[in-house]
Amino acid sequence: MSTSTSTATSTARERTPGPSAPGYRARHTLPLRVEAARQLRRRRTLVVGAVLAVLPFVLIAAFAIGGQPSGRDGRVSLIDSATASGANFTATALFVSAGFLLVVPVALFCGDTVASEASWSSLRYLLAAPVPRARLLLSKLAVALGFSAAAMLLLPVVALAAGTAAYGWGDLRLPTGGALPAGDAVPRLLLVVAYIFVGQLVTAALAFWLSTVTDAPLGAVGGAVGLTIVGNVLDAVTALGHWRDFLPAHWQFAWADALQPQLEWGGMIKGAAVSVAYALVLFALAFRHFRAKDVVS
Repeated sequence: MSTSTSTATSTARERTPGPSAPGYRARHTLPLRVEAARQLRRRRTLVVGAVLAVLPFVLIAAFAIGGQPSGRDGRVSLIDSATASGANFTATALFVSAGFLLVVPVALFCGDTVASEASWSSLRYLLAAPVPRARLLLSKLAVALGFSAAAMLLLPVVALAAGTAAYGWGDLRLPTGGALPAGDAVPRLLLVVAYIFVGQLVTAALAFWLSTVTDAPLGAVGGAVGLTIVGNVLDAVTALGHWRDFLPAHWQFAWADALQPQLEWGGMIKGAAVSVAYALVLFALAFRHFRAKDVVS
């Protein structure tokens, strides 16, 4: 073999990506169960779970202290009918928390996941393990979204159990009049939770992208929450007209169409399409940036 051929072979071998250790499989690095266990043991996960689990009891205490809510001018809203049944109480809990409270755990789980590793100076050790960058992001994103979904499901489950114990099991009184049988109300409430989760994908993607940009977890979480608030403020500017249709915040309460005698899909489909479109772009930016990022911490 000539010297030139030997040199070319050696150079090609040096450029070959990935380790050659026996038994190494990139897809087996950083399993989801390992990442989930790491995140579950963190204090912020326990605090978020405790806050969401306690909120329904705080609302029950507030209604007990303040008395029975009543509609104004004969009109009935979700708040006014909160004590009508466990289903109504659950819908009320979702209504008062969907605008901001549920934004926080989503931003926290997705914004803290990569930036926290960088702040602990453990990110480079994960990549040196070696865990492929795409694999690391996919594992962390899947776990973060899973915890976000669990947080959104925890609130209505506890609210339904506590509300049923406090106010009984009954039909869901609708703000527009009429009622949904209790058996039909539970699937509608599950649809509401699913839509809220899809609507929060924008916040999740924004927080995840910021988490790959900064080494400060609070910066990623705070940035995502802050920009979500800015979106809500812009949606309140009626002078923007139809431009507001392109804001995810404009559709955040489209789930109210699920609490109608006849299920309406139009608003929820539009809102889901806007949220998913923004989320896909932001997730793509996160992977693109992290792929070329010089990780030094």
